[in-house]
Amino acid sequence: MYNDIRLDKLNEECGVFGIFNNDRHDVAHLTYYGLYSLQHRGQESAGIAVNDKGTILYHKDMGLVPEIFNKVVLEHLRGNIAIGHVRYSTTGASLRENAQPMVIKYRNGQMALAHNGNLVNAAELRGKMEETGTVFQSTIDSEVILNLISRYRISSGSTVEAITKTMKDIKGSYALVLLTSSKLIGIRDPLGIRPLCIGLLDNSFVLASETCALDAVGAEYIRDVNPGEIVVIDEDGLKSYQTEVKEKSQVCIFEFVYFARPDSFIDGASVHTARMEAGRLLSREHPVDADIVIGVPDSGLTAALGYSLESGIPYGQGLIKNRYVGRTFIQPDQSQRETGVRIKLNAIKSEIEGKRVIMVDDSIVRGTTTKRIVQILKNAGAKEVHMRVSSPPIKYPCYFGIDTPSRKQLVASTHSLEDIRQMIGADSLGYLSLEGLLKTPVGAKHSFCTACFHGQYPMEVPFEMDKFSCGC
Repeated sequence: MYNDIRLDKLNEECGVFGIFNNDRHDVAHLTYYGLYSLQHRGQESAGIAVNDKGTILYHKDMGLVPEIFNKVVLEHLRGNIAIGHVRYSTTGASLRENAQPMVIKYRNGQMALAHNGNLVNAAELRGKMEETGTVFQSTIDSEVILNLISRYRISSGSTVEAITKTMKDIKGSYALVLLTSSKLIGIRDPLGIRPLCIGLLDNSFVLASETCALDAVGAEYIRDVNPGEIVVIDEDGLKSYQTEVKEKSQVCIFEFVYFARPDSFIDGASVHTARMEAGRLLSREHPVDADIVIGVPDSGLTAALGYSLESGIPYGQGLIKNRYVGRTFIQPDQSQRETGVRIKLNAIKSEIEGKRVIMVDDSIVRGTTTKRIVQILKNAGAKEVHMRVSSPPIKYPCYFGIDTPSRKQLVASTHSLEDIRQMIGADSLGYLSLEGLLKTPVGAKHSFCTACFHGQYPMEVPFEMDKFSCGC
């Protein structure tokens, strides 16, 4: 009944940050630096909310962090607690009202929420709430969460109890930072699909999607928020409340493959080490005679270095990236994606002309970007281009926070390996096996969600998955 309700999948892979000040820190400026370090997780919008003696002030807009915030704006955002958010650019509606943090006023005061992840039952919950009179100002699932917490907060009188009840209602992935009149709260879904870590800056606590944000503000990494955990930070310190976790953890493997910055640690595992190991294993699984190994900037570079070290084939810089163009597979339509590739990447002719090139990238989604890059290399004089991918073929959509397209648009779901090779124009093509990929996050504390490779989702998704048959 409720699945026909319009609800944009906007809250995709984003970045969140929060700080509770027990010292003399400027929380708005620190949040700005934290968001700047998380800019790779979202380039469409950004926002900061601060608590000023019980009143929440906020500023958010479309664009990059340095475009939205200047000295005047940050000076206005005075307070002792702050949260921030950067949002990932997707195919959904690009509207200012969908920027975060979401801020609401309710009977008990104000709350602000920043959310990384995606709920799979948001449309159903939203429909039920609208039938009882709730008015929504945005089309994102984060507002559903915030409204549920406020409802339960009014009836229960306890913020933790309200959050616990909300967690029983919502299904999907979420790493949340919540700002109340006196508290900073971090919440991670029971499967731990999306990352969230805790840091300490002098006597002040910091929450962030990645440890690179802790480094950016000079905070010391303490630990990760556990799957299903609620951490409440106030003037008395940090308290932990562990909710019931019925299933084993399912951390998104693509944090290591693509999204996280290589200098970050996710649940105890180094992203850099994982990508390096992926390249080494890829070399063992798919060796080829060549003259040079190059990576597609930026997330393919470390895997390419690993491939080079394992194979003994020299590593080089064959592609140069325009740093002022966003990630190409998330552009709104196909023509813009193709234009984005031409603007974003160019070959270094002196490095690759006349050579047999191994090109390493983290993934192939639709295949059109890869095809264009292979052509760029061949136009620059590459004798051969051998494509190597540091993850398995993506055959199924993600419903937990990555804006992958439908199965019809996923090239590995509709084409054989040889078909893909011919389509992208490569001389050979090899993907890292799933068995190999799962070995790469060395020291990880949890298991992983790999549903995009095999379609076995960690929870039921309310979509008609069987309507499409790839005919493979």
